[in-house]
Amino acid sequence: MALLKWISGIFASHAERPEIHLIVKNITRGTELARCIDVADTSKTRRKGLLGQKKLAQGGGLWIVPCAGIHTFRMQFAIDLVYLSRDKRVRKIRHSVPPWRISLCLLAHSVLELEAGSVCSSGTRRGDRLELPLALHKND
Repeated sequence: MALLKWISGIFASHAERPEIHLIVKNITRGTELARCIDVADTSKTRRKGLLGQKKLAQGGGLWIVPCAGIHTFRMQFAIDLVYLSRDKRVRKIRHSVPPWRISLCLLAHSVLELEAGSVCSSGTRRGDRLELPLALHKND
């Protein structure tokens, strides 16, 4: 029975998974970048990204895993980008990237798309180590 449940879980759609939020903490500097980060870790959610949103909520954003490049085509607002290595060290930062741009960091494992200005206000710099602990379940 447990095996059947495990196998059916493999084929469950992303919509059936509980949606979670993450907090983004800069453990090098003891600051917080965001409090309400969604995770895009499937082909469908990575393709969609932030498209369709009018703006990011304060403290909001998206963590795209795996990802080494993004575009802001058809977006309606600027975002900060933080490219991360597998161990969540900051590889590259792009501030206030406007709509209709492309950005790459070939050595990155993932990227955080954050509210414009949040990287500066947290003091985050290249080489800093970030932590992304679980914050809460959206469905709660």
